[in-house]
Amino acid sequence: MKLKLIYIVFFGSVFGCFAQKDTLQNPYFKSYNDKVTASIYYLDTSNSFQIGFDSEGKKKYLDLTPNRREQLGLSLSFQFVDISLGFAPKFFSENKDNSDSKLFSFNTRFYYKKWMQSFTFINQKGFYASEETIQVGFPRMRTTKIGGSTSYVFNDNFSYKTLVNQNEWQTKSSGSFIPSFSFYYTNLNLNDVPNSSNGDIYVFSLAPSYFYNFVISDHILIGSGLALGAGINDVDGETSALLQLDFNLKLAYNSDRFFAYTSLNTVNFVQNGDAEARLNDNISTLKFSVGYRFDPPRKVKEVYEKVNQKTGL
Repeated sequence: MKLKLIYIVFFGSVFGCFAQKDTLQNPYFKSYNDKVTASIYYLDTSNSFQIGFDSEGKKKYLDLTPNRREQLGLSLSFQFVDISLGFAPKFFSENKDNSDSKLFSFNTRFYYKKWMQSFTFINQKGFYASEETIQVGFPRMRTTKIGGSTSYVFNDNFSYKTLVNQNEWQTKSSGSFIPSFSFYYTNLNLNDVPNSSNGDIYVFSLAPSYFYNFVISDHILIGSGLALGAGINDVDGETSALLQLDFNLKLAYNSDRFFAYTSLNTVNFVQNGDAEARLNDNISTLKFSVGYRFDPPRKVKEVYEKVNQKTGL
């Protein structure tokens, strides 16, 4: 398998990182923006779908599951930039016999004061369709998803960055109410004939959520979050209501130099059961990571300071 997956993830924006300098002394969390954070990780991510329909008076479901890619990767971050490079080695069982399958994922997150903006791009090729005991392969089927969410953190003492990366660490337990507005566009194409038709799905949703970092000790915490919302789903011009259910869980160990964590994140869009054809959408990610922080090389620090001076941020 020659497929390589490149993740380029920018956590924190130029504006957000410098606009929040006053929060660096917050006694509820500690910032590591002045350190280079390096980590290696294992990642299993996929975007699966479920098509619901009525057949002979019975409700049936067709599951569309991608040929999942298990990945290993390396991540480096400093100040507002987090860059990761990952690949899918053959020795993982999920990656065997999937040579024609493809996965590319790009994620970015920006911060400005209490605002957060996320962006997601997922391109997948190779699916299995299953209904009860029947399973059929669609090696040419491709899906492309693009979208993101805009969120607002109400509590100044809550560190959302503790959940999504290791640039901050919650030192005192705290939680926050975080409402989010999400938009996603997804294109599905079977690619089974030369002029294969596309399916276009648009999702708009508003989801109130609550996140909490429970500090067990100076070095261990559990972070979690739950969102429940509603919105509108448009499938090829057919509009219906939908429900959104998100779940986040993280168990982490941290010291000023070494850290390790495991995290589970799911985003679910469930279409209203009254729709003639229902398309449920799920994005799930399981991650294991270990890393180390160190002082930036002098040259890197000098370049950063020059950029900071010229931009005036």
